Amino acid sequence: MTDGNPKTTDDRQPSNRVKDPEDWTTGEEPMTSAQASYLKTLSEEAGEDFDPALTKAQASERIDALQAKTGRGQGGASKTAKGGGREG
Repeated sequence: MTDGNPKTTDDRQPSNRVKDPEDWTTGEEPMTSAQASYLKTLSEEAGEDFDPALTKAQASERIDALQAKTGRGQGGASKTAKGGGREG
């Protein structure tokens, strides 16, 4: 049973809340300012270089990798919440 919201799902329907970055329609656009800010913070914490030229999709994948490395973002936040709006 659904509530009419296409982002809400039950066990019988697949959710569209989490998309693979390769499937994003805007994935090739430059990363958002929110992604850049968060990615810069994560890069500094991980002791790794920040690349300001990443696309939205690349930034999202890099954020996931750096969160795993630093232990940030492990509190149950959904993929759509990371990076300040991941698919636009």
